[in-house]
Amino acid sequence: MPTGADRRRVQKTVLITGCSSGIGRAAAHAFNDEGWTVYATARNPADVETLGEAGCELATLDVTDQSDVDRVVDRILDEEGKIDAVVNNAGYGQFGPIEDVSTAKVHEQFDVNVYGPHRLVKAVLPAMRRERDGTIVNVSSVAGRVSFPGGGVYSGSKFALEAMSDALRNEVAEHGIDVVVVEPGPVKTNFSRRAQSEAGVDPDGEGGDDADGDDGVDRSGAYDEFYAMFEDAQLIGGDGPGAVEPELVADAVYDAASATRPPARVQPGTAARVGVLARFLPDAVFDRGYELVRKFTS
Repeated sequence: MPTGADRRRVQKTVLITGCSSGIGRAAAHAFNDEGWTVYATARNPADVETLGEAGCELATLDVTDQSDVDRVVDRILDEEGKIDAVVNNAGYGQFGPIEDVSTAKVHEQFDVNVYGPHRLVKAVLPAMRRERDGTIVNVSSVAGRVSFPGGGVYSGSKFALEAMSDALRNEVAEHGIDVVVVEPGPVKTNFSRRAQSEAGVDPDGEGGDDADGDDGVDRSGAYDEFYAMFEDAQLIGGDGPGAVEPELVADAVYDAASATRPPARVQPGTAARVGVLARFLPDAVFDRGYELVRKFTS
C-alpha cells in the first residue's frame, strides 16, 4: 500500500468550488472517477455529503470569505503537499435591467463571480509556483464574450473574469502554470431558476419573496417586456435549445486540467461554440437581432 509520501508524488489533487449541484458536482465526479484526490467544496456541507460518500474530500468554502479560502487551501497543502488544479466554478447569475438592479446586488455578483476566483488564485499560486506546475480553470460562460439585455450585471462579471484570465495566463506561463477559461452555453442545471429569482421573477408563478422587490431588483416600470420574457426559463438557459448536460461541461473542465498544453478557451457544446462567434457581429446587426427577439416574444 502506498505511503503518504508516495501518494503525494503519484496522485493529483484538485480543488473545486461550487460543488453543491450542476457543473461543480459533475466535475467532482469526473476527477474522482479518474483517480484524482478531489476536494469538493460548497457553502453548505450538507449539499456535498454524497460526494464524500463517493470518495471525495469535503470542505466548507464560501468564496466571498477570505478566511474560508485560506483555511481550505492551507488544509489541502498540509494534507497533500500540493494543489495540481483549481476549478473556479462557484457562481450565479444576477439578471435584471441595469437600472433596476441595486448597486448592492452588483457588488454581490462580483464578489462571488470575480473576487471569489481572485481570492482562490492568490491563495494557490505561491504553492503552484514552487512546484512549477499547476492549472487554473475558470468557469465562465458564453455571456463572458457576448452581453445581452437583462444580463449586463452577470455578463459584466464574466467579462471581468475573462479579462483577468487572459492577463493571468501570460503572467504565470513562465512558472509552468496554465490558465484555461471554460465557456459553456445553456446547461441543464438549476441556474435558470435562480436567475429568475435574482431578476425579481417568481419561478413558480405563485408570488412570494421572489417577486416582491426584496431581492435587490426594484422595478422601475420601464422594462415590463423584459420581465415577461424572463418568465420563460427556456430563454435564459436550463431547458432552452442547445442546452447540454453538466457532465459535458465537467468533461471539458477535466480535459483542460489534465492536458499538457491546454487551450486558452474551451466551449463545450455546439450552442457555446456558435454563441461566442456572435461577438464578431457588427453592433448594428446585434442590436437588430435583439429588436427581433423582443418583437417575437412580445
